[in-house]
Parts: sequence; C-alpha cells; structure tokens
Amino acid sequence: MASSASALLLLFLVLASTDMGPTTVAEARTCISQSHNFKGACISSTNCASVCRTENFPNGDCKTRGLTRQCYCVKQCS
Repeated sequence: MASSASALLLLFLVLASTDMGPTTVAEARTCISQSHNFKGACISSTNCASVCRTENFPNGDCKTRGLTRQCYCVKQCS
C-alpha cells in the first residue's frame, strides 16, 4: 500500500513539475518589397533571391501579380 501511494505521489510531482500552461511565442513580421534590380519575368525564385541579396535582402521569391510574375525580396522586419 505504501509503495502504491509513493508511486502515485511521484507521478503527481512529475506531472505538476512539467510546464503545461500556454506558451507565448513572439513571431517576427515578414517584410516584402518588389525588387528594383530584377529585370524581366520572374521564372526562378533562385535567381530572384540572388538579385535580392544584392539589395541587402536575405531572400527573394517569385510571386504572381495580375498576369505577370515579379520578383519580391523578403526579410524579417526589424
């Protein structure tokens, strides 16, 4: 009987010590700007990202706007 009470107490302590409450995570906003140096239709996001790195953006992506695909540079907002 004492061992089952000890096991129950140990289980309670383990469950009580874990963080079960809600966690708050601050998510960074993403800033997007159309590339000023990319020329032509954006076919490859890899080429777009290369041009965006010359514009001090870490990444770039082709996005459809109307009927054309354009290069947009992406970074975390500060």
